[in-house]
Amino acid sequence: MPRTRSQSTTNSSTTMRSAARRRRLRGLAAMVSAAALLTAWFCQPAGAEPSGSAVRIHDLQGDAWLSPYDDQLVTDVPGVVTAVRTSGSSRGFWIQDPQPDDDPATSEGIFVFRSKPGVAVGDSVLVSGTVQDYYPLGSGETVEDTSNLSTTEISAPTVTMLDHDQQLPAAEKITAADLPDTYAPDLGGGNIEKTALQPKRSVLDFWEAREGMRVQVDDARVVGPSNSYGEQFVTIKPDESVTYRGGTELRAEDRTPTGRIKITPIENPSLGVNVGDVITGATVGPVEWSAYGGYSIDATEVGPIVHHDLARGQADPQNRKQLAIATYNVENLAPSDPDSKFAALAKGIVDNLAKPDIVAVEEIQDNSGDTDNGVVGADRTLQQLTAAIIDAGGPSYAWRQVDPVNDRDGGEPGGNIRVAFLYNPDRVSFVDRGADSVDRSITGTKIITKHGKPALSLSPGRIDPANRVWDDSRKPLVGEFSFRGKPVFVIANHFDSKGGDQNADGRFQYPDRSSEIQRAGQALAVHDFVRKILATDRRADVVVAGDLNDYQFSPALSVLRTGVADASEPPILADLISTLPASRRYTYVYNGISQVLDHILTTRGVGRVEYQVIHLNAEYAQQTSDHDPQVVRLHP
Repeated sequence: MPRTRSQSTTNSSTTMRSAARRRRLRGLAAMVSAAALLTAWFCQPAGAEPSGSAVRIHDLQGDAWLSPYDDQLVTDVPGVVTAVRTSGSSRGFWIQDPQPDDDPATSEGIFVFRSKPGVAVGDSVLVSGTVQDYYPLGSGETVEDTSNLSTTEISAPTVTMLDHDQQLPAAEKITAADLPDTYAPDLGGGNIEKTALQPKRSVLDFWEAREGMRVQVDDARVVGPSNSYGEQFVTIKPDESVTYRGGTELRAEDRTPTGRIKITPIENPSLGVNVGDVITGATVGPVEWSAYGGYSIDATEVGPIVHHDLARGQADPQNRKQLAIATYNVENLAPSDPDSKFAALAKGIVDNLAKPDIVAVEEIQDNSGDTDNGVVGADRTLQQLTAAIIDAGGPSYAWRQVDPVNDRDGGEPGGNIRVAFLYNPDRVSFVDRGADSVDRSITGTKIITKHGKPALSLSPGRIDPANRVWDDSRKPLVGEFSFRGKPVFVIANHFDSKGGDQNADGRFQYPDRSSEIQRAGQALAVHDFVRKILATDRRADVVVAGDLNDYQFSPALSVLRTGVADASEPPILADLISTLPASRRYTYVYNGISQVLDHILTTRGVGRVEYQVIHLNAEYAQQTSDHDPQVVRLHP
């Protein structure tokens, strides 16, 4: 399944933040005096000056990650309102001190959490309330174990109005030269909030030192398309790890691109931008940390957009002697989805993928979609998809799949997602083998020998479904095909997701990736299955394809190729994404970072290959799926 925004929970940011707010505000009731909570809004005469509070914003922010005033009441903190947020669960406003200190580690801005802001940009105010280092918490998380960073803010505020229409503090213009070349320091998994705040050490430090302050970026290229949350990502370093289509790429573990920053317009979030578009002129707003993508500019000003009309990818058609095999994650496809989704997927398979002979399809849901009613069959889902392909001018695909045990394969609750094969019977034959009475959901297929060649005991079949590595995860589907009289084995996969990993933009650096353990075990199971095929015929044609939920340089991919995590053994599979130029190695865009989650791997026996990633979805605001498909053309 595709990773959720949190990589560990299906809740939206609004739901999570709202729940956390409620938990925290209940605690505040015991801390804040009744007099403070009941103090009404009042105004002083226009033109009045701040009363010279002993505590200013840079004192609240301090020169560390956490406020020295955390959980303390403060009074009459002066500032000018620079931005107001009137919608969502985190309503309030930002203030900034027009009289900054000279310490680069102390921010001069802060967010004031107030459900009815009651102020306007340009107001000069005094704010009293409780200082909080607020942590957004997911389900079951505590402040002690969350990997999220905190935001220093003032809660339960009372506001004294001093004046209106004040000049705002100048926004700090941020350029590529200002940003460190390290995204996060390697602390051996330690908590960055327990280290000194050093703005020149890392990008995380740099933005934390500006939390709540107005900043400006100019002529920023989009590297992550607009999403349903009103977010888009841009780069301040246009020459950093550039993809050939304008994104910014993850090229090694723990090497998050340092120029990436999220833009979230406060008033008009629907920018509708794609990768490669440019937000020209100045984008201005206060800095805020988000659990989804790290630091953000909550923009009060957004410049004109220049759209570059990024063309959707197009595969080369296979010739008569080539076998074309594709993989495509169709993102929780169910009969309840609108006809437009089926039509768009069909168009992608027919036109953009050029009618591949075999398609390994991930995230096919059962006939009742996410209704958890015991239904596991997916014939309606597959019938609608194949009918849509015919309507789009494609072949009459047949399919093969194995129904999972109800609620045992993970994914959206009730959906029973699984992998399936579509194949064009006019071009390729499927070898059905095994008695119909066998329960293939729990009985694994084996390698047998027929006429001295490897064959499957069950085709279609699953690899070792009782193995604990497949707990709450999709089991690989293996099919034996015949093309021009030659057997070809295809293994369709959807490995375990990255749910449970620590936040890559968070406080533990480098983050723990606990989900890697299960994927490495899954990779070993598939590797060993392929090795058994090759033990019978070292020139066997084997293709391993699907959403592996991991990078080309990850331990799991090393195990899949070689059997060990450190790649010290010779590979039996070639990961085709690594054969592309560096700027083309991505199938997915997450939080503004182009990266690899989907793979096609082949054995030596398939001969010369032609391989393409077809960019249809991940770089676009309008998506049919969040993954891009890919296709290989073989000469078996």
